[in-house]
Amino acid sequence: MELYDIMRTTFAARDYTGDPVPDEVVFKILDNARFAPSGGNRQGWRVIVVRDRASREALGRANEYGAKRYVAQVEAGENPWNTIDPPGVDAATIERTPAPARLTDAPIRADVVLVVCVDLKFVASMDQELDRVGVISGASIYPFAWNILMAARHEGYAGALTTLAVAQEPKLRELLGLPGHVAVAGIIPIGRPTKVLTKLRRTPVSEFAFRERWGGEPLTTP
Repeated sequence: MELYDIMRTTFAARDYTGDPVPDEVVFKILDNARFAPSGGNRQGWRVIVVRDRASREALGRANEYGAKRYVAQVEAGENPWNTIDPPGVDAATIERTPAPARLTDAPIRADVVLVVCVDLKFVASMDQELDRVGVISGASIYPFAWNILMAARHEGYAGALTTLAVAQEPKLRELLGLPGHVAVAGIIPIGRPTKVLTKLRRTPVSEFAFRERWGGEPLTTP
């Protein structure tokens, strides 16, 4: 496939046929994804390849709290999990909100799950002294994660970069034996998708790109 075709058709897949994803395919995906850029070329990503059924079920359960709060906030008309506006829903409401299977069960349905981690000793966090949630460390990790998804698409497979389980990171540490200086950046279930999407809906460039300053003239084609 051409690069632009892959970029325009790499979708978030959470339903899989059950076909195996051989180790040689997983290796090939990672072998190509590793050429992603990272700050100082430090390559602080680490990957746990999870096939064990019990471990995948545990990853699915770790999604539940994040999914419950996500849905509860959406139903309340809020933007879920944003770091600026505190949630208006209380703990009791979150607890009794059902966690949709589409948000929790992908690690169980997938043949293999890649837990993408970041070694915090290897990445530069230039925003660590700012009074807001840190995001800069991800610049050295998420290009790698996106390369994984595009490589999977190229090989005829698909996945989804999910982060709901990170809300329960202490449980993930125990499950996967992660040391204290390693954080979970995302979980990517991978499998053969039941349906291949080729027409994705995305906001046009003119609605998110501005000239010179925030709210400036929208960038349009000449």
